[in-house]
Amino acid sequence: MIKTRTLETFSNEKDTDFSQQSEVKALKEAISSFRRNLGNDYPVIIGGEKIYTEDKITSINPAKTTETIGYMSKTTQEMAEKAIQTATQTFETWKQVSAEERASYLFKAADLMRQRRHEFSAVLILEAGKNYSEADAEVSEAIDFMEFYGRSMLQLEEDRHYVKSVPTEKNRLTYIPLGVGFIVPPWNFPLAICTGLTVSAVVTGNTTLVKPASVTPIIAYKFVELMEEAGLPDGVINFIPGDSSVMGDYLTGHPLTRFISFTGSKDVGLHINELAGKTAKGQKWIKRVNAEMGGKDGIVIDETADLDKAAQSIVSSAFSFQGQKCSAGSRAIIVESVYEELIEKVIQLTTELRVGNGEENYCVGPVIDERAYNTILNYIETGKKEAKLVLGGAPGNSEGYYIQPTIFIDAAPNSTIMQEEIFGPVLAIAKAKDWEEAIEIYNNTEYGLTGGFFSSNEERIQEAVQRMYCGNLYINRNVTGALVGVHPFGGFNLSGTDSKAGSYDYLKLFSQGKLHTIQK
Repeated sequence: MIKTRTLETFSNEKDTDFSQQSEVKALKEAISSFRRNLGNDYPVIIGGEKIYTEDKITSINPAKTTETIGYMSKTTQEMAEKAIQTATQTFETWKQVSAEERASYLFKAADLMRQRRHEFSAVLILEAGKNYSEADAEVSEAIDFMEFYGRSMLQLEEDRHYVKSVPTEKNRLTYIPLGVGFIVPPWNFPLAICTGLTVSAVVTGNTTLVKPASVTPIIAYKFVELMEEAGLPDGVINFIPGDSSVMGDYLTGHPLTRFISFTGSKDVGLHINELAGKTAKGQKWIKRVNAEMGGKDGIVIDETADLDKAAQSIVSSAFSFQGQKCSAGSRAIIVESVYEELIEKVIQLTTELRVGNGEENYCVGPVIDERAYNTILNYIETGKKEAKLVLGGAPGNSEGYYIQPTIFIDAAPNSTIMQEEIFGPVLAIAKAKDWEEAIEIYNNTEYGLTGGFFSSNEERIQEAVQRMYCGNLYINRNVTGALVGVHPFGGFNLSGTDSKAGSYDYLKLFSQGKLHTIQK
């Protein structure tokens, strides 16, 4: 089975076809099944030992805030120390396990998740506020990460032999694991990114400390539980939910931490990078930081573009999962000759979006928690002073953290709503005199993650490819929805450390090259 799993045979997992009523029924049954277990307690896991604490994280349903999803035990600093010591000890044996065996755990876990995909979707719907398609696509992405990184490890094992040799020597380059990694996934893709960050480190021979986002810890626990079921040895993944203030800096600065993989806000990412850059007493290495820190992504539309297609892309990129994606197209820059016409199309499409509970498969669900809710509403108030509000701008159903899809037009390039990452259902639209000025406005940001360019002019498209500064540029399509192995994902500037998740080269970030030479 493993021998047939190569990069050449990799294909992305197919999403569920919810036009089939049997699939809808199966998902609803999975939701009902998970709902019967709401309010359960979940443990810390260190070296396979499950530890329940009195101090707990309360996970709630953002679509229905009176509903508690479960209670997650919190890791203390003493427990974090035990976890890193356990991971360090486990590393000594795990690093000696063959690449083929390490990959086999990923493949088995992928098969198990494939069989139970609706169970994972159900947790995402209730804990993260996703609708059917968003939750299901995230499960597909998690499966893709396991399949692709498992195959990539097997390929890396083969490729490591290709170095030149001189007549009197035999040379071999190998890639060996780094050590213990501190894994900090985000809440917006709490299954897919948690899976990707963790298994990329594990399959390359490293051991891990996984700290899930505090608003979505239960779906992360379900992933760790799955890896246990797949037979992964104890101590390879240590699950340490809890407060960043208690253990975030402690583990980032710990001399036994070899690398940190983080996805989240710019401010936290920069803090991690700064702290990791300091050499702790007893530390024997320069720590690596793999950080993805968000974006202020935009779509440029010129007068030759298919305006209907552009409007659909703008709305989908801005408002899917309530704009809570680092790749979300929160800015649109439109040339003035088609500005009014395209705005009308965007507004019309947005008014058709239905806001409500993802459990009932509404297009636009809640934002993640009260803090995000208040932050987004504050940005909307700022936007009202900076630009013209043409749609939305108010809370939705008070049962959860709902905010209406909001559109501002005539936004100045340097305004707050054009510069700062809002991470909510807020779109700012700016006018440009021509396509070249539109690209200048697009580049006017400290971020550089995703971008879009709509045009039918091939010369302009090639200019955009050269001049638009971002890690993922999409021509005449949405700026969200990167596929593993198809659209390696990661950005420039303050969007992160330029790593490309979902690429073959990504695994080298968790490895170090070692050459050995034997003289004949």
